[in-house]
Amino acid sequence: MKLDQVTNGELSILQVLWERGEATTREITAALHEEITDPKMSSVQKLIERLEAKGCIERDRSRRAHQFRPRVTHEEFLRSRLQALADRLCQGEVAPLVTALLRSQGLSTAERERLGRLIDGLWPPDQRSD
Repeated sequence: MKLDQVTNGELSILQVLWERGEATTREITAALHEEITDPKMSSVQKLIERLEAKGCIERDRSRRAHQFRPRVTHEEFLRSRLQALADRLCQGEVAPLVTALLRSQGLSTAERERLGRLIDGLWPPDQRSD
């Protein structure tokens, strides 16, 4: 899967599919544009074909209107893109990337507590190797 090569236009289609689970070209076009026109449908179809070629979505041809569904979850996509960013900017280390993001945002007490619970859940204190 070529997740690091997904363009913004392709990402908008993936977002529709992540929200809906599956959709036809017409449904995707309707979700992205106020008015459905032939040129807009053609543009969406071209982006769908690119996503298929990259292995990011799959097509169900069993119905007259083909259904498309994502082959990658939002979390898998996010993880891959963040790791690629860390590879390019931080020699593969994720901590500087996360630290910069956390420092740039004003986190509420609730968000800090949620992050603390997440870290404790992923790496319980008795399993951490410092």
